[in-house]
Parts: sequence; structure tokens; C-alpha cells
Amino acid sequence: MKRKIASLLKDTLDTLSAKGEFQGSTDVELTRPRQEGHGDFAANVALTAAKAMKRAPRALAEQIRAAMPKSRFIDRIEIAGPGFLNFFVSADAWRGVVPEILGQGDTYGYLPANGERVLLEFVSANPNGPLHVGHGRGAAYGDSLARLMTSAGYSVEREYYVNDAGRQMDILALSVWARYMQAYGEPVVFPANGYRGEYVLGIAQHLKEGVGDSLVRPDKVLPPDDDIEAATDARIAYLKTALGPLYDSLHGAGLEAMLADIRKDLEEFGVHYDRWYSERSLVESGAIARTLALLEAHGDLYEKDGARWFRATRYGDEKDRVVVRENAVPTYFASDIAYHFEKYERGYDHLINIWGADHHGYIPRVKGAMAALGRDPARLQILLVQFAILYRGGQRAQMSTRSGDFVTLRELREEVGNDAARFFYVLRKSEQHMDFDLDLAKSRSNENPVFYVQYAHARIVSVFRQMQERGLAMAEPGASDLGLLVADEELALMRALSQYDEVIAEAAAAREPHQVAYYLRELASHLHAYYNAQAFLSVEDPLRQARLTLLLAVRQVLANGLTVLGVSAPEAM
Repeated sequence: MKRKIASLLKDTLDTLSAKGEFQGSTDVELTRPRQEGHGDFAANVALTAAKAMKRAPRALAEQIRAAMPKSRFIDRIEIAGPGFLNFFVSADAWRGVVPEILGQGDTYGYLPANGERVLLEFVSANPNGPLHVGHGRGAAYGDSLARLMTSAGYSVEREYYVNDAGRQMDILALSVWARYMQAYGEPVVFPANGYRGEYVLGIAQHLKEGVGDSLVRPDKVLPPDDDIEAATDARIAYLKTALGPLYDSLHGAGLEAMLADIRKDLEEFGVHYDRWYSERSLVESGAIARTLALLEAHGDLYEKDGARWFRATRYGDEKDRVVVRENAVPTYFASDIAYHFEKYERGYDHLINIWGADHHGYIPRVKGAMAALGRDPARLQILLVQFAILYRGGQRAQMSTRSGDFVTLRELREEVGNDAARFFYVLRKSEQHMDFDLDLAKSRSNENPVFYVQYAHARIVSVFRQMQERGLAMAEPGASDLGLLVADEELALMRALSQYDEVIAEAAAAREPHQVAYYLRELASHLHAYYNAQAFLSVEDPLRQARLTLLLAVRQVLANGLTVLGVSAPEAM
């Protein structure tokens, strides 16, 4: 409805402009008035154009109103305050939304394809442990955003960047080897900064069953533990030498096990990817070396203390950054530069990354590197997600992948279910802190937002189930006399239904799936109020048919909105 009235207003302004009776932009933005009685939409076009035209705003508003063509969508237009145009939508226009919804079905709310390609990278957790509830929030947000932007007309591809070539994977390999050695009763000291979770024991046992004792080696005398990181690096170097080509089997055992676990966990959560992009492929293809050579040619690298540095301060970062260590090994940052440069080369219109909020300081250096390589950093949008803080029984659960004391995403899903997890995760803006209340998520009450919305859908299904049990027939929706829908609750429902496509467009532009969740709660509230105030089956035809048709439309929009969030629309609760 908003777009229809905006189009009428634009056509009017274009006509006035062609006559020389209006100056200024004819691309107007309608807003919803905050005060009751000020109409359904408002435009301030007369106020913004009056000064340049040297006209009184109210007089210009009167001229625009007089030029507006008659429309079945508009009941009346009022001039308010200093010159606002307040549009009151006709009841017939609200009723017209119902057949529109039923005619489009599952595609209602989908906007026309805009031809813009989006690469959305999210989660991308290091494959050194199971996903925890913090990763779950990024997964729910990223997948919901992908669904939302698809609905808004974008062509979206999902990508997971696999950090399979860095030091953390070597530490996982060392941790697995220590447990493997212990399984053989060999004397070995577990690395002080190793991964201690139960999953490491499982990988070690599987490795033992697969390769036998072929990886058994005497443990090396450790450097002093006052430098844990140096001790770890020394042990990794020793292990690579001691195992030779067999080290790849050890490294691969941890990587493959964790990557398979992550993939399964996400797929069970309803999150699927078009591409799993390996960091190792950047090394093997020479992409990192080529990208660093480009930076070198641009004069953006220099040598210092045996390392190579990127002049990040030249591009707005607080300090320069190392890209190649003293030992000639590229840093994570070097891989990230090559990875993002390669993304640009693939020709997407929008590159969107979803990162944990703790990576906030990483943004300037990555964007700076893209600018140094001659790429527009504005095409790269980095969205931040705060960690979800889980509460169980009033106690905060601690999470640490390395110590093994953490709550996994899988455990959360098993406890509250996928629907509650996904809905709760997207209830807030991604950059806001979130306390995840397990007791509320599992409750069957109106205070539980996902239950409240899903129950609205199930309630509608129950009405049609009762209709069949009573032997009542449902006419074709197009045959219903919607003019009979005059109750306040019915008009409120139809107004809410008309907003759905607006919500999709605005939420996608803002990258905010939580707007859809808020909308669904509001629509559910209108439905519950309607259900409690009016009868559906005990009234006579044709009023019964009209009300049932309205319920069908509400059910469709609830289902469509829940699908955008990756949440089911149950038929019974």
C-alpha cells in the first residue's frame, strides 16, 4: 500500500513539475504518523520544497492535494501542521490486500529481482572445536539475512571460509596427538594451550583405530613453560619433523572430523552453504604471494625487524600490520587480504561479512588493504554480531573452546529446539548484547515470542479443522464478500497484512532480520485479539466465508515470515 500511494504522489508531482508548478525532487518518502488520527501515511514534500519555491508550505500542500487524482486506495487527504500531507487509506484498499496475498501464496512479500549479486560469508568458525551458542547467533542471523535479501530481490550466495591452514589447526593436531599418545600409554605432556574438550579424545581414538601406532613418537623435551607459545611452536615443529609426511594424516584427522561436525550441526540447524572456501587453497594456488606482490608494487609493504609489514596507517588503521612473520610464514591477515581480494574478483555487487563483535578492530585493516589494491572498500560491508550469553537455571554458562567448558550449539538445539533458538537469536539487532533465557524459550506462554507467533498460525489451522469436523464448506476465497469485514479487529489485521512487503524491503536494506520478527509478533497480536473478540464458524454465510478468507491470508503471511527466519509454521501446538 505504501508503494502504491507513493507512486500516486510521485506521478502528481511529476505532472506539476512538467507544468512548472513544482520544483524539487519528486522521489518522496512516506512515513507512518506516530499520532493516532493523523492518517496511515504522511509526506513532508510541501515543507521541503516550499523554501526553494518561495511558497507557503500549507498553500503548496493544498495545491498538491488538489492535483492528486481520485483513487480507490485513498479515502481522504488532510493537511496537518505546517504543511504535512496525511493520507487516509480506504477500507476497500485494505481489503484488497487479502486476495493479493492469497493469489501470490508462498511468494507474497517477494520483491522483483533487482539484478544485484550478494556474497554473504558468515560463521566461518575455526574448525578446532564444535560450534558453541555464540556461533549459533551468527548462523541464525546470517541465514535469516540471506533468506531476507533473497525475498527482497537479491541473488544471494552463502559462503563459509575454512581456516584450515593456520597455527590453530596445528595446535589442534598437537592436542590430538597428545591424546593419541596417552591412549597408547606413552609418556606425553599435554600442551598448556591445547584443546581439552571431549571431542579431542574422540578424534584421537578414531585416529588410533585408523592408523594404529604409526604416529607414536617419543615426546620432545619441552622449552621452559614460562613461554607457553614458544613451547607450543617448538613442539609443533618437532612433531612435523618427527612424523614427516604422516603429519598430514594427523592434521587432516582433526580438520576433517571438526569440519564434518560443523557442517552437520549447521545443516541440522537449517543453515546451508553454496561454497566452503578453503584457506589452504589460497596458499596452494599462490594467491597470497600474488596479492602481497601487488601490495609491494604499490609501495604498501616494507621490511622491519625481519618481518614484512602492510602500511595500514596509510589507509586509516591505527597502526601498521605484519603480513609475513620473521620465519617467512604469512600471517592470518595476509590470507584474509588474499581472500577478500579474490572475492572482489568474482564480480559481486555486495560483499557482506558477518563477524563476531570482538573482530571490530579488524575492519579498518581489511578495508584499508582493499583500498590499497584499488578496490572500493564501500562494496565490503562487515556486520558485527555480539555473543549470546546463555542462562540456565539463573546461572550464566561459561564458554571456552580450548578448555572444553562450553555449551555447544547442538546442546542448545536439543534443549530448546531449532525454532526457539533461531527466533530468539534474531529478536535483537545483531550488534546488541543478548541474554538467552532458556526457561523462557521452552515455555508455552504468551511471553515466549516464538510460541506466541507459532500459536497464532496453529490457531488458524485449528479453525479450519473445526470447520471440517462440523461439515461446513469453504467457498473459493475469491467468492467471499470482503466488504463485510468492518470490525475494528478486521481492519487492524488487514492494515498489518499490508505492511509485510514494506517490512521485507526495509529490513533487507537495513540488514535487520529482527524487523521481521517484530512484525510477526505484532501480526500475531492482532490475530489473537481477533480470535478472542469474534466468532468464525458460528456466524452465518457470507460473513463466515469472509472471515475465513481473512484468516487464510493471515496464515499465509505468518508462514511466509517464519520461513524468512528459518522457523517452522506448525499446524498444532
